[in-house]
Amino acid sequence: MVTSQKQQKSKNIEAIYPLTPMQEGMLFHTLYAPNSGVDTEHIVLTFAGKMNTEIFKQSWQQLVQRHGALRTVFVWEGRQQPLQVVKKQVDLPWNYLDWQNISLREQQEKLEAFLKSDRNQGFQLNKAPLMRCTLIRLANKTYKLIWTFHHILIDGWCFPIILKEVLSYYQSSHQGQRCNLPPVRPYKDYIVWLQQQDLDAAEGFWRKNLQGFTTPTPLVVEKLQQQQLQNLPSYQYQQLTLGETTTNALQSFVRQYRLTPNTLVQAAWALLLNRYSEESQVLFGVTVSGRPANLSGVEEMVGMFLNTLPLGVQVSPKEQLIPWLQQLNQKQLALQEYSYSSLVEIQRLSEIPARLALFESILVFENYPFDSSSGTIIPDLQILGLDSFSQTNYPLTLLAAVTPGDFLLKISYDTSRFAADTIARILGHLQNLLEAMVTNPNIELGQLPLITEVEREQILVEWNNTITDYPTDKCIHQLFEEQVQKTPDAVAVVFEQQKLTYSQLNNKANQLAHYLQKLGVVPDTLVGICVERSVEMVVGLLAILKAGGAYVPLDPSYPSERLAYMVADAQVSVLLTQESLLTLLPESQAQIVCLDSNAHLWSDCSPGNLSSEVQPSNLGYVIYTSGSTGKPKGVAMSQGALVNLLHWQQQETIVGQGAKTLQFAPISFDVSFQEIFSTCCGGGTLVLVSSELRRDPLALMEFLTQHQVERLFLPFVALQQLASVASQCPNLPPLREVITAGEQLQVTPELVEMLKRLPKCKLQNQYGPSESHVVSAYTLEGDADNWPKLPPIGSPIANTQFYVLSSEQQPVPVGVPGELYIGGVGLANGYLKRPELTAEKFIPNPFDATKNSKLYKTGDLVRYLADGNIEFISRIDNQVKIRGYRIETGEIEATLTQHPTVKETIVVPRGDSPGDKRLVAYIVPNPNQETTPNSNPELSEIEQIGKWKQYLQQQLPEYMIPSGFVILSQLPLTPSGKVDRKALPVPEIATNYRNQEYIASRDRQELQLVKIWENLLKVHPVSVRDNFFDLGGHSLLAVRLMN
Repeated sequence: MVTSQKQQKSKNIEAIYPLTPMQEGMLFHTLYAPNSGVDTEHIVLTFAGKMNTEIFKQSWQQLVQRHGALRTVFVWEGRQQPLQVVKKQVDLPWNYLDWQNISLREQQEKLEAFLKSDRNQGFQLNKAPLMRCTLIRLANKTYKLIWTFHHILIDGWCFPIILKEVLSYYQSSHQGQRCNLPPVRPYKDYIVWLQQQDLDAAEGFWRKNLQGFTTPTPLVVEKLQQQQLQNLPSYQYQQLTLGETTTNALQSFVRQYRLTPNTLVQAAWALLLNRYSEESQVLFGVTVSGRPANLSGVEEMVGMFLNTLPLGVQVSPKEQLIPWLQQLNQKQLALQEYSYSSLVEIQRLSEIPARLALFESILVFENYPFDSSSGTIIPDLQILGLDSFSQTNYPLTLLAAVTPGDFLLKISYDTSRFAADTIARILGHLQNLLEAMVTNPNIELGQLPLITEVEREQILVEWNNTITDYPTDKCIHQLFEEQVQKTPDAVAVVFEQQKLTYSQLNNKANQLAHYLQKLGVVPDTLVGICVERSVEMVVGLLAILKAGGAYVPLDPSYPSERLAYMVADAQVSVLLTQESLLTLLPESQAQIVCLDSNAHLWSDCSPGNLSSEVQPSNLGYVIYTSGSTGKPKGVAMSQGALVNLLHWQQQETIVGQGAKTLQFAPISFDVSFQEIFSTCCGGGTLVLVSSELRRDPLALMEFLTQHQVERLFLPFVALQQLASVASQCPNLPPLREVITAGEQLQVTPELVEMLKRLPKCKLQNQYGPSESHVVSAYTLEGDADNWPKLPPIGSPIANTQFYVLSSEQQPVPVGVPGELYIGGVGLANGYLKRPELTAEKFIPNPFDATKNSKLYKTGDLVRYLADGNIEFISRIDNQVKIRGYRIETGEIEATLTQHPTVKETIVVPRGDSPGDKRLVAYIVPNPNQETTPNSNPELSEIEQIGKWKQYLQQQLPEYMIPSGFVILSQLPLTPSGKVDRKALPVPEIATNYRNQEYIASRDRQELQLVKIWENLLKVHPVSVRDNFFDLGGHSLLAVRLMN
């Protein structure tokens, strides 16, 4: 019986031959993701007229018998090389549905559901046939045919051939005649031709063409990885037609310069990738027909001739358009000569690692020889419409086609990686580039406009329309004095057992200010202040401003060398301090004033307000920040810039007069200015906290509750520490406003849970470098469960402008990363006594003709969102690139902090040995969770790291998994509360895949797998923890591995 079945199967075999390179790739992707719908194609034809459905069905069956490619299956199990087998006889599955009695709307809904279900059904590639037809009757004389097939059988060139032949069979049978189509050359002849090609010549061509490409060109407009976590690949498409006028202009343009429409679309896509990624060399996939001109009859053959090849394009802004297009046209012709090359083999010849895709996007130009008369060759039956639906394994596929009187651009995209509005913008930018090329043939590439005037107006003008009235004639101390008049008896500042009302604080500050003026303090005099947290600290700051000077905060925790440099660099003439800190201070020419032991020196001075010549243009403070040279640099901020910030903050806040604000930041951190002066100039109470309580989250939470604090300014790390202990507190403070800045905000589970217990509290993410203080804000309100994990930094505050620019300082489109430049009244004057650095960072504003208008170059990589908010991505100078992938470490951190055993974490790139850049995660475990079993502590730590790694592997792609993990009791912090990256320890053990200790096979199954890997990969020895693709594996070897 079994022998009989085998004989029967062998009798039904017409031919056996190898696969083409394209077919091999399709086989791998189908086996890898069998239910993904990849390479399952739909052709949907709408017919009008009288149709004999039985004859129509028979016509399709005749077509299947005519072409061996349509009777082909694929076998791979137990074979060194997959093969395609042509069956002699195959019955085409045919389904007939009658939808005449339902509405048009229901018909459309059912059609969409059917297409989705049919695509998900897919095909088993080893069972014939790999195509099926469904005929749906929509009305008395209206039909839809859904022809479903796997792309591995045929390419798009075959569509019009097949359609024309089906209609010929139908017409002949309908008229009772025999259809005498000419003989067709079998597909196997192409396979024979393919095996005769010169592989050595192709190898030399591809090595030369891909030289210099080490990574795929990134699709920088995709969603951040954190936003992709919960979504599986799912594909949609959008399309755009250019219209008859533009199409005619394109056709005329390519004829005039002896180009092809295909070259023009390739040029537009290369320019778009260049502008988006800012890479001068871009690489993307293109499809070639693969039909060799020297194979007679190839135009009428049915099968898979198509191939996908990499096209590398150099884009130089100064190059002239027409010569560049002609070079690109010649390059396309050169590709055709080696169109038979295997993509896997091409990647092996390139410098791009095997674990990476060769390219992220693919361009398909459809220029098939479709006979427009096909729809009318049968008098009683016409084709009203033809739609095609396809899905590649690439995240983004651009399809272009010239149709009668129109030019179609269609993008199929993975919705888990791209937003719909992003794709719409891409299509618009492609249209802009195509139209600009045909209307400006003598233009340089860099001058071709990517964005429209409407887009330009939106991002440069509309979103920067922040002009708001504020007291331009006032200084900071005057705002405070106005508040004193309003609420003289209200409590202004509290520290431990001390309290000062507004009137008392004003009087004390006035007395000290009079004394400072006696010491020679005038406008722009720099006065140092080195004090511990105390009421005197606030008095001292106010006094310096009232005297007309600018304060220079000197943190007592700083090393003595750093303090000495700052005092000398600022040429501090007066230095306010406390008796206990005198030994820390460096020797200098400054007049030392102890706010505690020297208080008698100004006790007789007038408590009345002073008169001074200070103007808004004079300095308010000079705060020192880290410098790239290792020496700190002083940021000089004017009174006017700070008054604008205070006015905006007072308009923005939801807490009223009398509300208590925590003073958390050291005065050397610019956020302290906001805490102190937005409170004291707004009628609130400033609650100072001791240094000891600042470092103890649980004690700090109890302190906030005890003092009924309503507003907090905290860096994210401190906020997360506070949130992590909230569950231990039965009562929480009556917080109404939590403001965070200085670091990327992450909405962690602990933060969400804490804020759920504070329903009246809003969370605001503020952004601003020291060179501008706060310049943007994004408020999170409503259901915290729906907040983004990495919130935007928002839009510019009052009288501030944002510009997201390319490296050429040109505006980039919405969604495209660029460097953030800040303009407006909030900018600092520059760096103290650093004119060259000031000129480098504070540049003339090219978008504002106003005299002396400047932009600050932040060095932050950001992008505009569709609603005008800004999304922070990373520091440009710290952007991580590991194994060819760009990685934003904040996304890994945000994912890790979702794990219940992680209290806080930071992920940094380390290169502790040459050529070994890798990611290391530093983790502080959550003490409230049982993180390790009560066994061997050493084993427990390894097991815990394994759990974290496994968790990340479920959430993130492999290249984003840190190769090293270090467990810390706490993260090292700078005095301002940010993570001190320089203090992070070097990891002792690298848990990188290949770098870790070799582990031999431990049982029979592992031994068998190791031998298979060694034979396939030609690598010895293989460790049981090695990664297949890291050792040189690729898709075709993976197919063999499956056997």
